[in-house]
Amino acid sequence: MVGLFLVSADQGWAQGRGAGPGIEQAFAGALTTAPEPLNVAGSFYVPAYSSVSLSQGKARADFSVTLSIHNASETKPLVIRRVAYFDGSGKMVESYLKAPVALKPFATIEAFVPNLDVRGGTGANFVVDWAASGEIAEPVMEALMLGSFASGHYAFISQGRPIRITGKD
Repeated sequence: MVGLFLVSADQGWAQGRGAGPGIEQAFAGALTTAPEPLNVAGSFYVPAYSSVSLSQGKARADFSVTLSIHNASETKPLVIRRVAYFDGSGKMVESYLKAPVALKPFATIEAFVPNLDVRGGTGANFVVDWAASGEIAEPVMEALMLGSFASGHYAFISQGRPIRITGKD
């Protein structure tokens, strides 16, 4: 399993830094032709902790972040329109797509932030915009953080949440 993660991390490093294949190339087997028309759409917010403050802010642990975007539909493609990475002040620090991509049913794509990339800081997050042609199972999005501090190794998951408008005008 560690070997699989290291391969994925190498691919992801290239995605985030433009040094190799992006999502379109790295996950070509998971992609298909986009359906039309796209008349259902949504967005997800996924907290991603690339750094965590420790010891009352006197120390910091840095984590790699793997964002996984899953098409939960067994029959329909899911179009991903945007995968954007933001820092804690709300500034976009990375865009992971050059153009929209369509995921095959039950397919998954990933975006990766290496532990040496601390631009996101303690309040980092992803926003993912998606669309489909008609009724579809809601996608699943999670961020997996992995890192070490002192003699310990840590891993935790942050689940994405649909962005919904609430309240009255």
